Amino acid sequence: MDIAIAYMGAGIGFGLTVIGAGIGIGRLAAAIAEGVARQPSASGQITGAAYLPLFLLEGVAILAAIFGLLIVLLK
Repeated sequence: MDIAIAYMGAGIGFGLTVIGAGIGIGRLAAAIAEGVARQPSASGQITGAAYLPLFLLEGVAILAAIFGLLIVLLK
């Protein structure tokens, strides 16, 4: 019974992680596209400034997936 709850929790955690990362990356990409559309001459600066938050957001999603796998594998 306990292992089933751990698997269910890991599955829900994976799902929420993917949904949250997808929403965050989508909103960031939309803001970048809007910024480039408004200021095409500053596209290099806009995309350069957006890389760090994008990488941090993806790193959080990867860490959440790793912690979820550890919960399942160590249970």
